[in-house]
Amino acid sequence: MPRFDDADFGADLTEARSHGDGSPNTATIPGDGRRDSEVVEVPATRSSIGDASQFMHYLSLSPSMRDRRGSRNSFGTSLPIPRSPRSPRASRTRLSSVVTTDDREGVSAAVSREILASQLQDMAKEKVEAAKNMAFAFDIDGVLAHGNHLIPEAREALKMLNGDNELGIKIPYILLTNGGGKTEESRCDQLSEILGVPISTDQFIQSHTPMSALSEYYETVLVVGGEGFKSRDAAEAYGFRHVYTPKDILAWDPTISPWRHFAEEDRVGARPTDFSKVKFDAILVFADSRDYATDMQIIMDLLLAEDGQLLTRAKDPISSRIPIYFSHGDMVMPTDHKGPPRMTQGAFRIGVEAMYKSLTGVELGRVIYGKPELATYKYADEVLMAWMEEIHNEARIPENIYMIGDNPASDIIGGNMYNWNTCLVRTGVFQGKEGENDPNSPASMGTFNHVLDAVKAGVRKELGKEFKFKWNEKVNPVLHGEGISAVE
Repeated sequence: MPRFDDADFGADLTEARSHGDGSPNTATIPGDGRRDSEVVEVPATRSSIGDASQFMHYLSLSPSMRDRRGSRNSFGTSLPIPRSPRSPRASRTRLSSVVTTDDREGVSAAVSREILASQLQDMAKEKVEAAKNMAFAFDIDGVLAHGNHLIPEAREALKMLNGDNELGIKIPYILLTNGGGKTEESRCDQLSEILGVPISTDQFIQSHTPMSALSEYYETVLVVGGEGFKSRDAAEAYGFRHVYTPKDILAWDPTISPWRHFAEEDRVGARPTDFSKVKFDAILVFADSRDYATDMQIIMDLLLAEDGQLLTRAKDPISSRIPIYFSHGDMVMPTDHKGPPRMTQGAFRIGVEAMYKSLTGVELGRVIYGKPELATYKYADEVLMAWMEEIHNEARIPENIYMIGDNPASDIIGGNMYNWNTCLVRTGVFQGKEGENDPNSPASMGTFNHVLDAVKAGVRKELGKEFKFKWNEKVNPVLHGEGISAVE
């Protein structure tokens, strides 16, 4: 498997190597040329890290649009992302109506409602086209929920987008989160229960979802982070052939980590093997580490090893270093903790970078996916197009997209750079006063107390101030409610 060294990286943030065909701003990847029709390559550049204070991502340290100079992706190669949503898996849920029920009476009512909605939409074609030409992208933690606890306004917002509005029309939306550590199916099942509305895997992107394209280039990988062995399940679902975790390595040799935490249930789920004979192709950090000491030790062992083989030490660890990928770069995240937001994967990454530089004297080249990286938004385009085809039979990307998030350094700055409308809510990381925008990365639509206010602002901008956010059960194609015309 091909390796990369520091000579492959440009020192300037805006510099990138040339693609094999000589075109600028792209670069080849391992196995480049295989299944070209199924991946989208996103140019990546490397930021210079000079001292300890700069081990943070540039935007995490100084999250300002004013200081933005280039992509934070730092691995000297193009990043492959899937060209279409996770296939051939079918959607977990098809949103046939706002009301979902298995009883005969409920099904009949839903069908009748769809017929009425269709007739109303035929009579309001201009407004319908405007509704189909807009979409929402929601962060989850701090916007729709705190951990496993629903933010109350979120359910009403999603129900309205699912068709609980005056036209009974579905307004496209996707969920775009820097969370991860489990399969998309299990996360969507969990979210559907929390939010009280059906969430399909075809409208859901977590931080490591676009990393599924890497399975075309790496066979044997170390996957780090998450609860138990759930990250392994996700990696195997993506098609990685040989997936190992730090706990597998601990079960093989407990002495590899002097400060290990290894419970009996970990041993039951582990897959020990003779890792002295295994050559790892890459390291994938899918989610937050549950055991910093062990995970950092094993990551460092592999980064300094000869071609990714444990118990070896490379004479030149730079030229033989295997690549390491992080699923996102956030420093903090909102949880159900009543105090300030908690630290997340970005802090873990800074620790790895600092350790590597202290041991080698050089900076660690690494790739970061997730918001606000370009690869995530390129993949979001693919998902939005597919979801539009699913609910409206139109394979296109709506022109007016609204990003609703709570973190200026990822949700807002990423949306701004991708020319989306951005809405900053005050229910998560951002804790500014009412009406106060983030000074460094201001949301283009301003700040809102909660997600429902943000959704209403976007809908009113596209569909008019008089657009009604509830379905009228008495509606019919001619009369609306108490004898009021349905279409003006």
